[in-house]
Amino acid sequence: MLTVLTSNGMNIEFLGFSLDVVGKIMVAITAVMVHHRFYKEHKVDEKVFRAMRVEQIIGVGGIVLIILGYLIQIPFKI
Repeated sequence: MLTVLTSNGMNIEFLGFSLDVVGKIMVAITAVMVHHRFYKEHKVDEKVFRAMRVEQIIGVGGIVLIILGYLIQIPFKI
């Protein structure tokens, strides 16, 4: 098995796995927050739209982390 370490000894495969997990958690939390906001507010006003925009940015960030984690893990899975 190929073991690649960074300068501080962190395993690259572990980094890919970690980014993947953090990204999935960010996307999941974002989805829950949106549903909770609609349940709590029962309407969509400017306050809700602003909050949804922030949640959308967090969700996209999570997706980017999932993709990065996947790309980092590819060499170890082949």
